[in-house]
Amino acid sequence: MIPAIALVIGIIAGLVLQPTVPHALEPYLPIAVVAALDAVFGGLRARLDHIFDAKVFIVSFISNVLVAAVIVFIGDKLGVGGALSTAVVVVLGIRIFGNAAAIRRHLFHA
Repeated sequence: MIPAIALVIGIIAGLVLQPTVPHALEPYLPIAVVAALDAVFGGLRARLDHIFDAKVFIVSFISNVLVAAVIVFIGDKLGVGGALSTAVVVVLGIRIFGNAAAIRRHLFHA
């Protein structure tokens, strides 16, 4: 129940405060969101498999976002930012869909 309440509070805070992202960080925001979604789906899957550990989730969440941002930053510096951004999204997307499939199988036994 606490995560659901935190989600609602976060959505309301975002709508009320309307935060802005500095122009220099704009290329990294979509990648950070996808990396965070990967950690969330992984955490949900671990919870359903009864192996969830909050410390592992927090470390996974932060490290996913940081590693994805560093990869995109390096890609930008090398002049291939778009290609590395696409690669990060593809890899994390595969992980997200894999976790979503495992969650679906667990919930619906299908």
